[in-house]
Amino acid sequence: MLARDLAETYPSVSTDADAVDAARLLSEHKLPALLVVDADHRPYAIVPGSQLIKQLVPDYVLEDPLLSTVIDDRHLDEVMERMAGLTVAEWLPRRGYVPPVVGPDAGALQVAALMARTHSPLVAVIEREGDEVRLLGAITAACLMTHIVGAS
Repeated sequence: MLARDLAETYPSVSTDADAVDAARLLSEHKLPALLVVDADHRPYAIVPGSQLIKQLVPDYVLEDPLLSTVIDDRHLDEVMERMAGLTVAEWLPRRGYVPPVVGPDAGALQVAALMARTHSPLVAVIEREGDEVRLLGAITAACLMTHIVGAS
């Protein structure tokens, strides 16, 4: 099966969107990753949800995991305060997440290999026409797994 057949419509956010709204989109739709597009609606980044959650955890807790056992959830308000007013581009991890993309004629195994290499639960399917790039949709790991092993 080709990528164009596996691709589904997938919610995306622009780099200048509000970070809190993007976090809500991720949680409300139970998305495995955030698909970020640029001003021309081309894939800019695909960031796994786990890496976005990491952005919410204070550095001192990441450096000393034992602190997470003594700090209670009342500190979660601080997390939201830190996100308030940030754009998606400002919220994204400093480590760049080059979006894994394939063309519409990529095979399922090619998509699987790309997901495995990039550790991404999502691959964007794009179509190029000259300098133009058009986002056709995305393939999630769950969709690909269903295709490979069959639905239960």
